[in-house]
Amino acid sequence: MTSAKSARRPHHWRRDLIELAALFTAVAVADAIANLIGHQPDGPYLLMASAVALVATAAFHTWWARRHSHAPPSDEEGGAVGAAGEAGSSGTGELTGAEEAGAEETVLWRMRTTVRDAPGSLAALCVALSGLRVDILTLQTHPLAQGTVDEFLLRAPVSLPAQELSREIAAAGGASTWIERADAHDLVDTPTRVLSLATRTALDAAELPLALRQLLGRCTIHSLPAVSVTGRATGQSAPVEGVLEETVMRLRDPSGGVIVVERPYLPFTPTEFARARALVELDARLGPRVPRSEDVLTLPEGNEITVRRADRGDLAAARAMHNRCSQRTLGLRYHGPVKDADRYLDHLLSPRFGRTLAVQTASGKLVALGHLLWDGDETEVALLVEDDWQRRGIGSELLGRLVALAVEAGCDSVYAVTQSHNTGMVAAMRALELPLDYQIEEGTLVITARLTTEGAARPSAPAEQARR
Repeated sequence: MTSAKSARRPHHWRRDLIELAALFTAVAVADAIANLIGHQPDGPYLLMASAVALVATAAFHTWWARRHSHAPPSDEEGGAVGAAGEAGSSGTGELTGAEEAGAEETVLWRMRTTVRDAPGSLAALCVALSGLRVDILTLQTHPLAQGTVDEFLLRAPVSLPAQELSREIAAAGGASTWIERADAHDLVDTPTRVLSLATRTALDAAELPLALRQLLGRCTIHSLPAVSVTGRATGQSAPVEGVLEETVMRLRDPSGGVIVVERPYLPFTPTEFARARALVELDARLGPRVPRSEDVLTLPEGNEITVRRADRGDLAAARAMHNRCSQRTLGLRYHGPVKDADRYLDHLLSPRFGRTLAVQTASGKLVALGHLLWDGDETEVALLVEDDWQRRGIGSELLGRLVALAVEAGCDSVYAVTQSHNTGMVAAMRALELPLDYQIEEGTLVITARLTTEGAARPSAPAEQARR
């Protein structure tokens, strides 16, 4: 690289001529001095001293020339080139002068397009994007049997509409182009994002559906069990290697059944399928796991309770709580025959279908359950509080924590299904101080809360908390 740059550096003939003239002048002066002092008594000594001085001067000149041979051009010779190079070498540097005055607001786009697998196809797309003043931040390629899918993260001017961008890409050879808005989270490179998702999945089995959604972008994920809540086989299964069918992939669920991932219009690539399958295989190797953190809360009357994550290991304690609950309480929670309530617990306590919070007393008795359930693109919240522990703020505390988990998972909203006369659940949803939508049909009330960061950050209950 250094030799190539040196070959392109312009040769300064004027400087060479000046140095040559100085050399001849120095020789002439030296000859005159030699003739003048050579016939003096001390002439030989003066000549030797002059020779030493000339040698020292030549050595100094050589050292100076080597030290400054790669110096940047002076302001007179190359000021414009130096300024351009400095700006180009700092991709995130500050704008100066006219650049700062002409800076334009930009937006991030995620774009995917299919091109022919031929030399120059990607270059044509890059030229088209350059003509639109679009900056390519990241690029991934997904080889197919015929053609290649190129996925870009772009920074484009706000004034550039998506339709125009799509038209220019089509003119440059792109087909089946898909564009959507991106945000700062997409700036993380793909290997880093995959490792982060794998870490989250390793720590918590309930993270697998969320990790798949973040890995694959906008998609719908359904966990279909092999056995229904009534104990009947559903026939849902998938081979060990999974199945990829255009916009649908089916992966074998390590806990039984199948995980179905769907996108309405954008086919999955073999690369995406391989990444999703690797996450599922990691989940299968690690087995059931739930973080074991506990929060000790003091209720207004002074009783201490513990809130923690629950899983299928709490099945016996949850059934015992069912036995202590009244028919009315179970009916408000499960909206069906009370005798079937125990059948839902195995499903509800599975981390594959969501997250469950349990409340237990100082003696270890389970007195309340709160569920955050993944339901395709939507998220459901549900509460069950034992009769003797109702109206103490436990339901509101659980609901606030579940909403905070939903915000952390990136959910846009949560909904609760209850009955219109269940004033406790309605009051708990209103206490969230979030925008609510109500739908009622034949006595069944669906309350949907639109999530905001501010709403999730507020405490949701008067309980006093102490972590241990």
